[in-house]
Formats: sequence, structure tokens, C-alpha cells
Amino acid sequence: MAKKQDLDPEEQALIAWCIEVETHLIAGGATRAQAQDHIEEQIEWFTDLYFDGLTPEQAAQEALA
Repeated sequence: MAKKQDLDPEEQALIAWCIEVETHLIAGGATRAQAQDHIEEQIEWFTDLYFDGLTPEQAAQEALA
């Protein structure tokens, strides 16, 4: 992956959003490794949720449903 300074602001915002989703997945019962793996495996889906305007909490609820 590119270094943080090489990322544009939109990419940085998406990464920050995914980190927040991870926190909500952990609060919902996933381990950190499970949350990270799930986000990595489903990154296109999570990216769509991000651009659809879902909050990290809403995205985590969708993933846990």
C-alpha cells in the first residue's frame, strides 16, 4: 500500500472510516483480527457503503446482520 503521505484526502478519509468500522465490529463481538480480515475481504462492499454515506456504526451493523 502507498505511504500515508502518498494518499489523497479521500483515500485517507476512507481508511479512517474503515478503522472506525473495525472498532464497531469489535464492540459487536468480533476480535480485532476477525474485524480486520472481514474488512479486507469485503473492501469493495465497505467502500460502497462509505460512498453511500453510511456511518461506520451503520456499516458495522450491516456487516453483523
